[in-house]
Amino acid sequence: MRQLEHFPNLVAMFFARAAAGGDAPFLWHKEGDAWVSQSWADAARQVASLAAGLKAIGLQPGDRVMLVSENRPEWCISDLAIMAAGCVTVPTYITNTERDHTHILENSGARAVIVSTAKLARPLLPAAIRASEAKVVIGIDDLRVMQTGTLDHYQWSKLIADHPTDPATIVSDAKRDDLACIIYTSGTGGAPRGVQQHHGAILHNVAGCCAVISEDFGWEDEVFLSFLPLSHAYEHTGGQHFPIGLGAQIYYAEGLEKLASNIEEVRPTIMVVVPRLFEVLRTRIVKAIEKQGKLSNYLLDRAVSIGGKKAAGGVPFYDQPMNLIVKRLLMPKISKRFGGRIKAMVSGGAPLNPEIGIFFQSLGLTFLQGYGQTEAAPVISCNRPSAGLKMDTVGPPLPDTEVVIAEDGEILVRGELVMHGYWRNPEETARVLKDGWLHTGDIGEIDERGRIKITDRKKDLIINDKGDNVSPQKIEGMLTLQPEIGQAMITGDRRPYMVACIVPDQEWTQEWCARTGALCDPKALIDDLDYRAALMAAVERVNKDLSVIERVRRFILADGPFTIENQQMTPSLKIRRHVLKEVYGERLDALYKS
Repeated sequence: MRQLEHFPNLVAMFFARAAAGGDAPFLWHKEGDAWVSQSWADAARQVASLAAGLKAIGLQPGDRVMLVSENRPEWCISDLAIMAAGCVTVPTYITNTERDHTHILENSGARAVIVSTAKLARPLLPAAIRASEAKVVIGIDDLRVMQTGTLDHYQWSKLIADHPTDPATIVSDAKRDDLACIIYTSGTGGAPRGVQQHHGAILHNVAGCCAVISEDFGWEDEVFLSFLPLSHAYEHTGGQHFPIGLGAQIYYAEGLEKLASNIEEVRPTIMVVVPRLFEVLRTRIVKAIEKQGKLSNYLLDRAVSIGGKKAAGGVPFYDQPMNLIVKRLLMPKISKRFGGRIKAMVSGGAPLNPEIGIFFQSLGLTFLQGYGQTEAAPVISCNRPSAGLKMDTVGPPLPDTEVVIAEDGEILVRGELVMHGYWRNPEETARVLKDGWLHTGDIGEIDERGRIKITDRKKDLIINDKGDNVSPQKIEGMLTLQPEIGQAMITGDRRPYMVACIVPDQEWTQEWCARTGALCDPKALIDDLDYRAALMAAVERVNKDLSVIERVRRFILADGPFTIENQQMTPSLKIRRHVLKEVYGERLDALYKS
């Protein structure tokens, strides 16, 4: 059983893995129809040379460098080079507006910006030109800029070519307590806050995750498919530094529309994904099997039924023959869809409906739900087979992580993984960090086997007019499991019952229109009584499994999907309640009047 060595900083861990990896492939990206690799040795040379280049253009230890790029090899190389130069990475989302960039540039005091493409530079450069501290812009691709005002403009590859450096000469003197990056929480409300993650916090996470893989699955030649934004703490640690710690290969996915084919091509051993994507994958699997005839549908139903019994305590003896049939006829087909060598699919970044986990477990895929926050680098706990997989828990804490439940039920966390505070925000820091304990804002409990169970989110709780607490995320998760419903938001604070804003599933809507002969126009469908009745039937199916106070009595239809682009979802695919309430608040309030 392998263990991660004790590294002084993330740069030292990378160069150690690169020296061991040599000419073996490390980073992969797609060019046309072919996957192209970059070796550990080549990546190390680029990191060392770019770090030298950053120093040569005047960046000093401690300077913040903003990184704006889609997932690609250059993201990883830039991040490591910034740290190798003694600077601090400030990752930002590619969906950020000029106003978002302005806030982060001014708050972080970033002196330099690395941006990948001309398209991403368009909203960024005006903010950078006006920023009080920014002096340098570095383009990974040709930015096609004619003038950058007071900013000095450099080309990424030329900086590397002009400062060739032997990786063996790079020695980072950063300590585990030193600041590695400032990650701005996308936030479901309010302006983003900069979380200060130190080297030790991320290394603590990497060591803990490596222990899970080593002890429960065996640490071998691992392959990751990077899909979530690397500017998100979950992917930054789980999709980049964790694979580096394992000495794994990283493939960069082409996007959501090609994710399914990328999975089959890459054949990852570990996938790190948010619950919303698992919901999408579940829907696609169900629809694909529906088209394969009665036998496949019967096997799927039985597989999920048996999986539910197994999750509840065990498979009865009379189900054992069918369990063997499912393993022989259905599971190999599902495994092939995921490349055939998945060890574990890890869900994090948002609460998961237990039914989703049971569904994938039923099909022979090991499904691990994790729990964390950006403020904890971000992994706090993770389900693992050795602790007993229970889908309504998020597993035991990582090694060397203290978790206790406060008197009011709030989950408190202490350990090296906890941030040193919010950047330039002492008030918020004092609110969440008390005597070394991170106050997570989550309500939960710890079961007899040490597994954490999240029961509510303090600030997301709905308190109805009778003082009862309702957890909207649970209900929203159940609604979106229905084939008719793509997305949902629940509200009902200080009200007599729950109401919802619903986004109908687009594929289901098209099928319903074709079946009924209705015009498939979203505006016309809003007033179509039969269409609304079909959606209400889906809501009623959910209501049967809810308590009286949780049931959704009425709903409105959204004007369109909740997306990152319209600011109604965070980049980690959580709904922004405050934005949705601004858009739909009056219409939702009207449901109580009519």
